[in-house]
This record gives sequence, structure tokens and C-alpha cells, in this order.
Amino acid sequence: MITVTYIISGRTTLEYHRMLVDYSCNRTVVRKTRHHSQFQLFIKMEIKSVLIVDGVGPVCADTLTSHGISVTTKPKITKEELLKEIPKHNALVVRSATQVTEEVLAAAKNLNVVGRAGAGVDNIDVNAAGKKNIMVINAPGANAMSACELTCGLILALARHVVPAATSLKAGRWDRALYTGTEVNNRTLAVLGLGRVGREVAVRMRSFGMKVIGFDPYVTSEQCQEFGATKVELSEVWPQADYITLHMPLIDSTRSFINKEVLNSCKKGVKIVNVGRGGLIHEPDFLEALKEGKVGAAALDVFEEEPPKNPLTLEIIQHPAVVATPHLGASTKEAQVRVGQEIAEQLVNLVKPGTYKTPLAAVKPSN
Repeated sequence: MITVTYIISGRTTLEYHRMLVDYSCNRTVVRKTRHHSQFQLFIKMEIKSVLIVDGVGPVCADTLTSHGISVTTKPKITKEELLKEIPKHNALVVRSATQVTEEVLAAAKNLNVVGRAGAGVDNIDVNAAGKKNIMVINAPGANAMSACELTCGLILALARHVVPAATSLKAGRWDRALYTGTEVNNRTLAVLGLGRVGREVAVRMRSFGMKVIGFDPYVTSEQCQEFGATKVELSEVWPQADYITLHMPLIDSTRSFINKEVLNSCKKGVKIVNVGRGGLIHEPDFLEALKEGKVGAAALDVFEEEPPKNPLTLEIIQHPAVVATPHLGASTKEAQVRVGQEIAEQLVNLVKPGTYKTPLAAVKPSN
């Protein structure tokens, strides 16, 4: 059995720094050391064959094959094809399209690890994986800068009515007065979720002269000061914020986080940006708030159902005060390379510990 110490940088979820209990399976045990940022990994894992789906970039496969690991790549795969193919492999790498359900995991007779090439693991049944001693890993920091930059761009787009003004001009109209905007300077931005993305957003929007307040139960006031934010309680967020941006994981405690009660507590005309997870917003309540003017504008990159088919969601997307994009947060060339590279390096480290400096990002089951 090999002993390796991995330095954990950042968080997989809001509770990452609280991972004080052992994460264990019959091949791997992660234990907290006396240093808060270190975990010891005792490992004996076999990964001879990896199935890569969802169009993860070629860097992932190239890295694995360069270390003698066999790779099967299927950019698009149906559920039926996955159920047939998965028993042949020790590891599965997915993005967000493929649903790794309990049924899929039950069929995965030789699976040791599921790698999510990205941050969120909403499409993976982490608890079911834990029951079958299958490790789940992700690449939480690989797309942080891309998601941050999109968030900042959307905040500015809302302030200056960029999208409707451009649409109007393309239609042959010259509506300068109609699309008079506001400066973000001296406005208050509330960042909910101060992990990698939230922190980068805080730093950049502070440079625009925004007052940045933040909420995250696992980030201290002292840590907030390091990136120019003031930590506040949730009850203090709603009456202060001119803009709210969401960067929390989608877990039971954050589902429908933005709901009628919250929206009624916000400033009238608050602007909301969501490049996090669709389920963070209760869409029926949100549509009502848009219609009543409680929400003055919104920029939404994620939705409860993707692609959206629900008539209510489509009505939100079509609302004139909404800028909607098709889940582009991680859709940059740079992020596509990084997510595949990080997952591949973690998988190689599980077979050949210490090959790469990339830290293991193991997602702990919630039960």
C-alpha cells in the first residue's frame, strides 16, 4: 500500500474544508492530517481502461494513453450504449451531458472511479457511487476563470442594456434614450458562494468600483478581506444588494435558494446573475418577480432543465429583462483543455502516485 500526501487547494463543494471524516472505499482512504490543507491518501487502485464520453477534449485521452492506460472515447453516447459499454472499464470520465445514475453504476461491474471533467457533480449519483465503493472526483478549479469572466461580462451587460440595445440596432432602430444604463461604480454586489469563481468575481468587480459583500458559511471574515469582500449574514444581503451573483453548489440546502421569500426581501429592481446551477433559483417564483418588477433584470446561464423545454422556463428566457445564454460558463477553449487535463492527471496519480502535482479532488457522499 502506498502513502501519498496531497495538498488540497480550494473546495469541491461548500463543505470541502469540513471534510474531517474519512472518505473511504476498499481501495482508497483519505484522512485529515494535522494541517488543515493536507490529506493523506493511502491508495491501491487499478485503472487499466477508461471510458471518456461527452466530448472531453483530446488532452485527457492523450495524457492517459501516454501512461499506458487504455482509452475508449465516445463523444456522444446513449443510455443504452453506456449500460452496455460501462462494464468493460475501470474509470469513466464525463462532462455534464451523461447521467451517471444508480442504474448505470449498478451495471459498472469493474468501475473504480468516476471523473467529472468540470466542477458540478449534479449528473452523478455520488451517494450511489459511495455505496458501491466507487470514488467520484472532479476538476473544481479548471473552469473557474472562464465562469468568472462570463459572470463579470453579464453584470456589465445588464448595467448597460447591451443585449437589447444590440438587438434593437440590428432591427434598424436607434433607441439611445430607451437603453440608458447605470454605472456599476458605487453599486453593491453580493457574491453568494465564495469558492474559486466567487472570489475571482469579487476581485474583478471591486476593480470596477463596486462594493462587494459576500456570504459563504465556510469562509471567514478575514479570508473575505483577502479578496476585497465584506462578509455578511444572509439577512443583511437582501436589503443591501443592487446585484446578486450565485456561485454555490446545488445541494439540498441550496436548492431553490432564490425563492419568493428571498425576492420579497430584496431591493426592488435587484439584478440577479446565475452562472452557477439552475436549481438555485425557484423558477415559478422568479418569473412572478420579473413580471412584478421586483427583479429588474437577470442574466441566466443555467436552468433547472437543460436544454430548457418547460414552458415556464422558456417564458423566463423570453422575458425582455432577461439575458439568457446556453450554459456557456465553462465554454472556453482554455477551460476545455484544463478540465480534461486535471481529470487525467488525477487518474494517473491514482495509478502512479506522485506523477503529477495536481491535487486529488474527491467528492464526499452526503450520506
